[in-house]
Amino acid sequence: VKDRAQVDTRYALCFPDTYEIGMSNLGMRILYGAMNQVEGLWCERAFAPWGDMEEEMRREGIQLYGLESGDPLCDFDIIGFSLGYEMAYTNVLNMLDLAGLPLRSEERRDLAPLVVAGGTCAYNPEPLAPFVDFFVLGEGEEVTLEYIALYRRARDEDWTKEELLREAARIPGIYVPSFYEPVYRPDGTLEEMRIREGSGAPELVRKRVVEDMNKSYFPVKTIIPSTEIVHDRVMLELFRGCIRGCRFCQAGYVYRPVRSRDPKQLAEYGKAACEDSGYQEMTLSSLSSTDYPCLLELCDDLLDYCAPRDIGLSLPSLRADTFSMNLMERLQRVRKGGLTFAPEAGTQRLRDAINKNLREEDLLQSCRTAFAGGWSGVKLYFMLGLPTETDEDVLGIADLARKVYFAWREYTPNPKRGVRITVSTSWFVPKPHTAFQWEAQIPVEEYQRRVGLLRDALKRDKSITYNWHDPQTSYLEAIFSRGDRRLADVLEWAWQHGAKFDSWSEYFDYQRWMDALEACGLDGDFYAHRERPRSEVFPWCRIDPMVTPAFLWHERELCYQSQTTPDCRTRCSGCGANRLLKGGVCNG
Repeated sequence: VKDRAQVDTRYALCFPDTYEIGMSNLGMRILYGAMNQVEGLWCERAFAPWGDMEEEMRREGIQLYGLESGDPLCDFDIIGFSLGYEMAYTNVLNMLDLAGLPLRSEERRDLAPLVVAGGTCAYNPEPLAPFVDFFVLGEGEEVTLEYIALYRRARDEDWTKEELLREAARIPGIYVPSFYEPVYRPDGTLEEMRIREGSGAPELVRKRVVEDMNKSYFPVKTIIPSTEIVHDRVMLELFRGCIRGCRFCQAGYVYRPVRSRDPKQLAEYGKAACEDSGYQEMTLSSLSSTDYPCLLELCDDLLDYCAPRDIGLSLPSLRADTFSMNLMERLQRVRKGGLTFAPEAGTQRLRDAINKNLREEDLLQSCRTAFAGGWSGVKLYFMLGLPTETDEDVLGIADLARKVYFAWREYTPNPKRGVRITVSTSWFVPKPHTAFQWEAQIPVEEYQRRVGLLRDALKRDKSITYNWHDPQTSYLEAIFSRGDRRLADVLEWAWQHGAKFDSWSEYFDYQRWMDALEACGLDGDFYAHRERPRSEVFPWCRIDPMVTPAFLWHERELCYQSQTTPDCRTRCSGCGANRLLKGGVCNG
């Protein structure tokens, strides 16, 4: 909470989901802390109120407000949304409406409040484009402060909103959707994303990266939540990016290049964060934590602090081929958490096709190591519907789960405890800026058939639990992940008819979305279940994540040959991301 007399700019950092979800987001904590270090700038938080609270707010005429001051969001200078999941889009609209603001950017003609958005979903901004003044691509610590400084100048010099947007488009990493006009062919595909004449908008908007992670802001002093949240612990970010190149993984591509933090600095951050917060658990976070080069050194340093204080240390992003006895011995010094591995596919052929670079023997050896060390449970994550998948690959999941079970029987020191093996499958969703951005999602009926095939194969194994993901939300995720600007009308229609919290089963209504598509004259299968030719213009064609389309297409070709690409430490494959670094070499 700041002295209002010392504040000249106010920023509402909005997360379009519940407090429990949003307060668990490390990116929110980083941006909140980075902004509140700036003199005269006050950043506050806002989350989507649950249904019963929203009803009370609307009945009493209470607008959505910042948690620190209680002031309505319409009084803020900038409203920024963090976009991590397509099924939260209707919450963006609902929060704008709760704030008393027009939904569409063209109807908000004043300079303030500006509505901006960033996050992984911003790599295809088009479905939300009419509602957002500009999108931030890539990592936000530096660019956020740059556009806030631009806003302050615009306000002090009495610019129009149009003048501000023109200058914002000059900042690397900022995409102003009103400066790009989609032109469609008669068959519904894009002919081009035409740059508005005289706008000065760039041909390509290149993402932003923080080059030196050792100099980037880390929220040692963070907000202690007022209620239990999903990830209620200290989170240490080891590095950004991923060396692996799994062909389905959007985060693995768009977060490149790999940049690591110094282990001594991380250890100091972790200890200071525990001292400040009183947390009794610490998580080492990244896309693949066991790929951190100094992991054992860091664990030893942290455990010397954690063990005497009974602070748990966990690694949620484990790769089965890098899980070792040395690492296991360190993790169990305080307490044993659950073990989770993501083979993604049931056969070696399909794992090679998706470039998982994981051998079955590596997974089984990691499970043997864990079971011999006293673990009695493991979760295995897979996807159904991956390109080139066959029934043999589906049944391979059951075979692999059984092999894990037999590894437990052979290596557990305490068979009386029993074992818990959980197999979970999700439905593959093609994502922009990946090697599979051209692929079709398999039809709903085919996904359900494959679920049934695997369920029948596992039902006689009492030690193995099978969970599968709801296909309806995955279908909509596929529509919006690769959707164009016409879907904005679908979003608004669905919201007007009650859509919100669509990632929550309590609120999700599949038929409402089918009605919305029909009312707007659009076919969901056109977006989700259609394979794209290489020549097709994508809605996100003006976005440059620095991984080139030529590289991604080559990776797709290798998929159909079941050929792998080595990780970035073994050999550079020339994806293009190293152009973002001054030295020209990724720090793997």
